[in-house]
Amino acid sequence: MSFYDGLTFFIVLVLGSVPAVVLGFREKRIGNYTLLFSLVLIFIIYRKNPMELFYLLLYLFLVWHLIALYQYSLRRFGKRKAICFHAVLFALLPLIIAKLSGMFGHHWFSFLGISYITFKVLQIILESYDGIIEKSSFTSTVGFLLFFPTLCSGPIDRSRRFETDLGKRWSREEYGGLLQKGIWKILLGILYKFVLSAIAYGFLEKISGRYAPQFLILYAYLYGLYLFFDFAGYSLMAVGTSCIFGICTPDNFNKPFISKDIKEFWDRWHITLSHWLRDFLFSRYVTDAIRKKKFKNRMDAATAGFMVNMVVMGMWHGLTKDYLLYGLYHGILLAVTERYQKKKWYRKVKNKRWYQLLSWFVTMNLAMFGFLIFSGKFLETVKVMLNYF
Repeated sequence: MSFYDGLTFFIVLVLGSVPAVVLGFREKRIGNYTLLFSLVLIFIIYRKNPMELFYLLLYLFLVWHLIALYQYSLRRFGKRKAICFHAVLFALLPLIIAKLSGMFGHHWFSFLGISYITFKVLQIILESYDGIIEKSSFTSTVGFLLFFPTLCSGPIDRSRRFETDLGKRWSREEYGGLLQKGIWKILLGILYKFVLSAIAYGFLEKISGRYAPQFLILYAYLYGLYLFFDFAGYSLMAVGTSCIFGICTPDNFNKPFISKDIKEFWDRWHITLSHWLRDFLFSRYVTDAIRKKKFKNRMDAATAGFMVNMVVMGMWHGLTKDYLLYGLYHGILLAVTERYQKKKWYRKVKNKRWYQLLSWFVTMNLAMFGFLIFSGKFLETVKVMLNYF
């Protein structure tokens, strides 16, 4: 059994949801039951992979002590960048080990969901440094890191928002609306993931071995649709399940295929990841670069920030050529877009209907080419062509 895959999981989910629904309609706190059910479900799913379960529990033990020790150091010694840097490094170390060992066929410190949990831990550390979080509770932190609907594939929630919902007593009317919203999102997610993504994937398989330009264009669009319906479907089910358990996990997609520029695209696609990177990497990098005068002007700093931001995004997906190139590609697109949108000509035409249609068309083709890179098909095609010539 795995998350949101197969009849067995959904049967367990329905049975496990009943006590949460009863508590919700009786206007009781659902948080403690949510944590208990998360632990039980994680054990059931990981029982056939005891090494992954061991790594997960070990990571949880290490990062909790890291968080507690770092927050103590803040209270004792105040804000020190060197200490924050080392805390971030130690939080990242298991993920780095998992990614690097995976390149050589090993699975050291690898467990389902390590990328997402790591970003949650980093958020707590960085917001502790900012003074937003003073002291974390063990129970709420464990609940946040191990919350089963979003454990292995997001969306990436924020701890303070999560903890507010975890301790909340919903009124009967509020919970009724939350339950209705949750069921609708789960049903829509099932349609996306098990029907529409399967249709797109079926067409993909038929043209997977063809490298003519027309087939590459078709492959890019089909893969983009497949990726959207698969991942958006998973995210919808995760958000819907969260609602049933009294947690308003943020949505991960918001009509990305209506975007009129690549910046808007990343504000609609994998929203929780792109916003996490914006808040905890891009903004901090650019602010520090400007303060230390590393670049001639703000535009150069923003350009460098986009490149760093998106390359890290690619590395987060995996340390392969395809993912790194995907990150670099989108970094370039965002940097070029930022510079272009500062031009006077752009400000004159940006609200004109013809320009918005043209901008949408260009954006969609750029995004779909990015999916071609992400899929691995682009570099595969380049290799085939080089061998041919």
